[in-house]
Amino acid sequence: MLKHMIEHLDIFVCPACGGDLQIADDEIKCLKCLNCYQVEDEVPLLFWPHENGIVQKKDVTNMVKKFYEKTPFPNYEEFENVGGLIQKAQTGIFARLLNEQVPFNIRVLEVGCGTGQLSNFLGVAHRIVFGTDMCLNSLKLGQEFKKRNGLERVGFYQMNLFRPIFREESFPLVICNGVLHHTSAPFSGFQSISRLVKKGGYILIGLYNRYGRITTDIRRSIFKISSDRFKFLDSRLRDKNIGELKKLTWFMDQYKNPHESGHTIREVLGWFEQIGFDFVNGIPKLKAFETFSENERLFKSNPEGNWLDHFLVQTHLLFTGSKEGGFFLMIGRKKL
Repeated sequence: MLKHMIEHLDIFVCPACGGDLQIADDEIKCLKCLNCYQVEDEVPLLFWPHENGIVQKKDVTNMVKKFYEKTPFPNYEEFENVGGLIQKAQTGIFARLLNEQVPFNIRVLEVGCGTGQLSNFLGVAHRIVFGTDMCLNSLKLGQEFKKRNGLERVGFYQMNLFRPIFREESFPLVICNGVLHHTSAPFSGFQSISRLVKKGGYILIGLYNRYGRITTDIRRSIFKISSDRFKFLDSRLRDKNIGELKKLTWFMDQYKNPHESGHTIREVLGWFEQIGFDFVNGIPKLKAFETFSENERLFKSNPEGNWLDHFLVQTHLLFTGSKEGGFFLMIGRKKL
């Protein structure tokens, strides 16, 4: 039942105390503090709340968790099998490049995997993928798809990113896409998951851009005062090729989320420098007038640009980024 976890038990730790874990009769027990963790629908329930000291501001964990338990995102509406998942993922440049360039037979961690579509996609090839999220309902959808399609190299785990369930420096690649901006302390969250990256390994984080998000913020205000009328203002909600369930989950995630924050390129570069990561690449590129190629080498070092480059790139996001919600992505390499 817990084959994936048993095969990689050496990298797991108790989220409460950091002790070694033992599995017996489908129950997970810490050998140090003796806490026991249950399993539901083959998903280990390893979520442990963090202390108030980790998050200085008002903690929104439970509020966001409740939101995504009710509205898992994204949804598997279009995906009935691996072929459908691959076909959909390959239409996006980023997912295709990631699948082409991440080596086989390595451990990959996706923090905040949601319903696990990217984790399952990367696990189709010979990679050992760990998908974690705090929302059990989302994880169950990913687990159901994994089980139905025999993706034995993928495992899903309920986890609080502020209280990781893995030993430090366990992964050559950690992905955290669209997650940190829904926490009370994004930088503290980045600090927490960065410890899981091996020296010389990579971290990939996706965040809402403070300026690229302005258009979405305006639409959110219009929807709020009009009782959700004028949905045609969002191009995804006008697209007849998108199913109604997928439109609903997109609308809820973009416009009804109880908490989000916006971030800048310079801010994230500061995170990298402070924690000990070198900037590698970004989507969009951080140098003005450079374009992200369909054959981009994701893990090849690129210039990080200057303040004027960042101003121009983020201004461009303001006018072009609304389709993806004003999103930007940055890749860093942990210093040796």
